[in-house]
Amino acid sequence: VVYEQEGVFIHSSCGKNDDQDSLIAGILRVIEKENEVVVDWRPLDETLDTSNILCAGKDSSSVVEWTQTPKEKCSRGADRPSSYEAEWDMVTTVSFKKKPHSNGDATTHANGESKWSFLFSLTDLKSIKQNKEGMGWSYLVFCLKDDVKLPALHFHHGDSKPLIKCLEKHVALNESPHDERVLLVKTQKSLSQSFENLFDEPSYGILQKWKKDPYIVTMGKFSRVTNYIVGSLRSSDPSNQRRPPSEMADFLNDTIPGLKINQQEEPGFEVITRIDLGKQPEVSRREPVSAEEWAKNMDSEGRILDVDYIKRLIFKGGLCHTLRKEAWKFLLGYFPWNSSKEERANLQKRKTDEYFRMKLQWKSVSEEQEKRNSRLRDYRSLIEKDVNRTDRTNKFYEGEDNPGLILLHDILMTYCMYDFDLGYVQGMSDLLSPVLYVMENEVDAFWCFVSYMDQMHQNFEEQMQGMKTQLVQLSHLLRLLDSGFCSYLESQDSGYLYFCFRWLLIRFKREFSFQDILRLWEVMWTELPCQNFHLLLCCAILESEKQQIMDKHYGFNEILKHINELSMKIDVEYILCKAEAISMQMMNCKELPQTISEILGIENSSVTPDSDTGEDESGAELSCPTSLYQSISTPVIAANGTRDSAQQMAETQSLTPA
Repeated sequence: VVYEQEGVFIHSSCGKNDDQDSLIAGILRVIEKENEVVVDWRPLDETLDTSNILCAGKDSSSVVEWTQTPKEKCSRGADRPSSYEAEWDMVTTVSFKKKPHSNGDATTHANGESKWSFLFSLTDLKSIKQNKEGMGWSYLVFCLKDDVKLPALHFHHGDSKPLIKCLEKHVALNESPHDERVLLVKTQKSLSQSFENLFDEPSYGILQKWKKDPYIVTMGKFSRVTNYIVGSLRSSDPSNQRRPPSEMADFLNDTIPGLKINQQEEPGFEVITRIDLGKQPEVSRREPVSAEEWAKNMDSEGRILDVDYIKRLIFKGGLCHTLRKEAWKFLLGYFPWNSSKEERANLQKRKTDEYFRMKLQWKSVSEEQEKRNSRLRDYRSLIEKDVNRTDRTNKFYEGEDNPGLILLHDILMTYCMYDFDLGYVQGMSDLLSPVLYVMENEVDAFWCFVSYMDQMHQNFEEQMQGMKTQLVQLSHLLRLLDSGFCSYLESQDSGYLYFCFRWLLIRFKREFSFQDILRLWEVMWTELPCQNFHLLLCCAILESEKQQIMDKHYGFNEILKHINELSMKIDVEYILCKAEAISMQMMNCKELPQTISEILGIENSSVTPDSDTGEDESGAELSCPTSLYQSISTPVIAANGTRDSAQQMAETQSLTPA
């Protein structure tokens, strides 16, 4: 508790006489928790219990009551924190209801708590309104980001200045240019390296608290996920269920600065919607690469003979588990593909020395030093919190004092020394966990994790550039694949695909079983059959669920709920086949839009309308699928026949701007 003040009253305006308020005495506290700061007001006799939080609505004759869903009630007992899995739910349905009160007294619920009690995180604070000096006792009103105004708090004993000073240590407060009584919370770009601005709503309220702890309120408080309050997004009038496109575009532009939103169809979109990709080809997968196949492709000095061939094998079938410890080092870039066994041994020796030098840096920091290094202290706190709940059902990490947990902790702390600017962001433990599980070695796991983070770095940066880019690219791909489904999602305010955010951020880690993730990641690391294959995996999942979403007329909330509930129910082999088929569809298309070519990294893939072949003038292959299966003695796909039919079905109309 960093601030506490008794004699802070709520004046209920529901007294029997219009000129008389009912006074409710309480205690106001500001509380520093592990990863957040909260403001709490309770009537005097209440204890600090957050299981029943109520806050005043915009008018003084009602309160807004938090109504927990049955799922929340069972997973969030008063005696224990919510589980890691529950916190990672993409959507927790929350409902609010207005409840008139009959008198001005602080009525109590069955558990003895007053309905006036409220508690909120400073990350949700929008503004504070104060009275001017010399106008009776001091009072102030908190307004949250969803435009809910809490009851005015009257300071009968002392004034509100100490509270304001306390809050200014945690948030920047600026006087409003329009009203000197109003202090506005200034958005902190560097708020604990925060993802909070991703779905922060400066102009109107969708009140989605990316709930603190592993997922997204902040990169420093990564653990909470979205609570989408649908009523805040949509009008209560059923005839006006959709916000204007311009308003939705403004919302996304505010929340993800730099994200380009098309309010009307651009010429590129018009072209995409006219293209017929043809039927998806049949695709099958092979058995995982065996130790014998791996050994046959290595010379006497331990060099890989045919890198492309090995990558194609891995893409088509993955790896048997005994090979992963060695092969992942190549796939992730820790070992160069052209290195000999001796060169790799020397590299490991150098990297071992380098690792332990960095580890010693944080190990040798004394408690006194750490007290003066808030960033290191914060990193350590977040890591300890995350490590204790990462993949604890896996035997490698289960139980107390598990050696796997110690290694997970030490590697993440050492990574903070390796990249102190980024440091640790909650969620990174999920990327490390499978790598450490496979490597079973601290040093090798660290350097493989470093290589993986080189790929994923932009996802976790403060500006979220990686996430912005991927969401836009996914939108382009999905529109090409199925413009009708895109239109349906847009009609349900879901065209911006925020429900795919978790998939992209940690590469489906929470969508598949642990063993399936090992298979999925090693396939993606081959970088075949095209660039950004993970976006095609998103398309494959969405296309698989399209029929149910459209047939059952799912709305905004139902879509989010449905996508969330797919977790651990997706068949990884089916989705890999489907994503590969989609890639073949697109790469065999005669008139693939330039935007799509760039996303997939396909050079010279477009052929002119009068061309009959799939080769350019130099005879080079233009589509990856054909070359992908060369030299693989496994029946997979008749790629040529599929390509011809797809080319015949592609329209050859002129690409004039709409």
